[in-house]
Amino acid sequence: MNYGQFLNMVPEATLVAILIILFFADFALTKSEKKHPIMRCLTHTLLLLQLVPCVLAAPAEVFGGLYVSTAAANAMKLILTGGTLIVAIMAQTWIEHNELTRRYEGEFYMLLVSTLLGMYVMTSSGHFLMFFLGLEMASVPMACLVAMDKWKKDSAEAGAKYILTATFSSAIMLYGISFIYGACGTLYFDDVAQSLSVTPLTVAGLVFFFAGLGFKLSLVPFHFWTADTYQGAPTTVTAYLSVVSKGAAAFALCAILMKVFGPMTAQWEMMLYIVIILSITIANLFAMRQSELKRFMAFSSISQAGYIMLAVIGNSSMGVASLMFYTLVYVAANLAVFAVISVVEQNNGGTTERSALAGFYETNPKLSFLMTLALFSLAGIPPFAGMFSKFFVFMAAAQQGSFWAYFVVFIALINTVPSLYYYLLIVKEMYIKKTATPLPTFESDNATKLALALCTVGIVLFGVFSCVYEWLSSVAAA
Repeated sequence: MNYGQFLNMVPEATLVAILIILFFADFALTKSEKKHPIMRCLTHTLLLLQLVPCVLAAPAEVFGGLYVSTAAANAMKLILTGGTLIVAIMAQTWIEHNELTRRYEGEFYMLLVSTLLGMYVMTSSGHFLMFFLGLEMASVPMACLVAMDKWKKDSAEAGAKYILTATFSSAIMLYGISFIYGACGTLYFDDVAQSLSVTPLTVAGLVFFFAGLGFKLSLVPFHFWTADTYQGAPTTVTAYLSVVSKGAAAFALCAILMKVFGPMTAQWEMMLYIVIILSITIANLFAMRQSELKRFMAFSSISQAGYIMLAVIGNSSMGVASLMFYTLVYVAANLAVFAVISVVEQNNGGTTERSALAGFYETNPKLSFLMTLALFSLAGIPPFAGMFSKFFVFMAAAQQGSFWAYFVVFIALINTVPSLYYYLLIVKEMYIKKTATPLPTFESDNATKLALALCTVGIVLFGVFSCVYEWLSSVAAA
């Protein structure tokens, strides 16, 4: 084997190097009183530097086509790395407020990087088993992150539900992959695309594969684990699970459907139509009924996953570009919301009920304002970036040109009204609802301020500077 091929996997190689550095640093600083600030500074610096190889990496195909890196995949890795960096910054508040968590700070960062490495492999796979390997590399460390507060009943329960669901979905996916292998005699993406034909065996393989990845994306009807896991996991981990993990799975599904299952477009498009309508509509209806903020954001993320899948319908480079742009904007807006929820949780005895935000504007006007900006972006209200991201996925879906594509876009447009309603419920709680005992005025730590500043810049500017979408369009077309 020519091990020099690893040099063509620049983002993955540098991420492995980061993982090794963090491991030895954590080991060397075990008894040091300065362990925590050094580990944080080291992790943040290394993740910031990791953005460079994602930008500079050239398209490559190594190991006989097992690994295929494209310009679009590298752009997606850049987005995922940026989201992970913000999550690592956000985590400081949660870690500092829990003495037991502080003991495992090094492990938290290593699990975070390990999960990101799995997502890298997913996005650059050229073979179904390589893709499955990346998926498991991302899922297993994520289960550990979900159960990080293992001394808390809810976190342990969330971890158990997540790993059981992940195991079940992986089994379903492997079952579908075995059907594809039985029909085509190969698992290389390019070879499968050339030999694939519409038969009962390949249709079953497509359905099982889509169902397995539907669990990762928490699309309806594969969403039942989402609310309990989001509620039980540490808030920082919930933020990571809701945006970074979902973005990687959405990009991988988009690439495989377009590249591998191209001969079966008619079959998977109809399946997508049904899943998108169910995901957006059912999630919106259930989100209205939630009084706990993390469960509320769980159903919001299910709805947002439905909107992301609209980009896939277009089956074009515009669809890939709009999916990446939507993920980028979603990362900024959703992480901003979770950053505020995390601050409220740490200053309210661990409670994340919506009622805790009553009168929040009177005591914490800055946090209320930033929360409102993020919620408006998620709802798609102009002039924030969320409006442009929704517009682009609608355009990508409508580009397909069929009656059913227009119908799905119409249903998605109608669903923006109830989504606006339930996002405004939180705004109403903060600005309008009065209470005799509002949350006290508190000062956010510097890490939270930095995370919120980065997210707010993204919410405001991504929709204004068209160069961002134009760059994503160029890499998608390439």
